[in-house]
Amino acid sequence: MYQRPHVLIVAGLDPSGGAGIQADIQAVTALGCHPLPVVSCLTVQDTCNVYGADAIAPELIVRQLECLAADVPIHAIKTGAMGSAAIVEALARFLADRREIPLVVDPVIKAAGGGDLADDELVEAMKQYLFPLADVITPNGIELAQLAGLDDIGQAAETLISQGCPAVLATGGHGTGPKIINQLFRPAQDASSWAITRRGGEYHGSGCTLAASIAAGRAKGLDLDTAINEAQRFVATAIDSPLKVGRGQPVPDRAASLPGATPAQ
Repeated sequence: MYQRPHVLIVAGLDPSGGAGIQADIQAVTALGCHPLPVVSCLTVQDTCNVYGADAIAPELIVRQLECLAADVPIHAIKTGAMGSAAIVEALARFLADRREIPLVVDPVIKAAGGGDLADDELVEAMKQYLFPLADVITPNGIELAQLAGLDDIGQAAETLISQGCPAVLATGGHGTGPKIINQLFRPAQDASSWAITRRGGEYHGSGCTLAASIAAGRAKGLDLDTAINEAQRFVATAIDSPLKVGRGQPVPDRAASLPGATPAQ
């Protein structure tokens, strides 16, 4: 008997521990799932910015994916920074016969400090090969505008949907105002929205945390709306008592919701 649902994570390594695959592992674990982490790229990164990134060989990633799939049931998949277009294409081939597994795509393009995590070839590969397979993609406002070539959130989301993306959760962490508003767009439906109180500025890894939390909910069998709602509550708790790790953005305390957790000081 499997004691916890399994979430396959394909994402980049952040040495600061604030974002990337570490954030995903922490969120998935805190929400009662078991993470299956596959590193897509290694970054030179701190809490301020990304200064470089090197992709892992696609052949090695494929070997890891096939090894895991032969041994472990996969209940949901979450992707972050992908490293290269070749990795995107390799993952898409792996997913081709696994369309029943919910896929949450966080289309990581730029770090909050402005550092690049995806070139044009990688962005186009995500749009062509990965987005159509996704349960939902979770771009922030900056990423959404770059992906669709439009500044208006609604129009940008509708553009991606018209290009084959099943659902777009436009996240509001990079916006302004007293509330962080996340909006879900789907074909032929009115947009849904969720709001949490904005606590100060931006948080290193909050987008990773949200997407990974949604994947955990989907792995547990929740429908997409319920998974987003649960993820919202988790992120709200995590940013309510953030960790001061470096000189840059504070890091969401993804352990804050665990029993016996001590609030960050």
